[in-house]
Amino acid sequence: MSNDNGLKDKVKGGMNKMKGEAKDKAGDMTDKSDLKAEGKKDKAKGSLQKGVGKTKEKLSND
Repeated sequence: MSNDNGLKDKVKGGMNKMKGEAKDKAGDMTDKSDLKAEGKKDKAKGSLQKGVGKTKEKLSND
């Protein structure tokens, strides 16, 4: 296990969520359902990744 205490996962998760939100909005504006779906997938991946980071942080503090 790395010494970042979950920070790396939380940062990557936040970036994926932001990327997903941008794709989702772009898909809405351009009426492209595939881009919108990709955005939703990225947002879900980001949420999961942030959760992993929070869990790592909690485990390292115990």
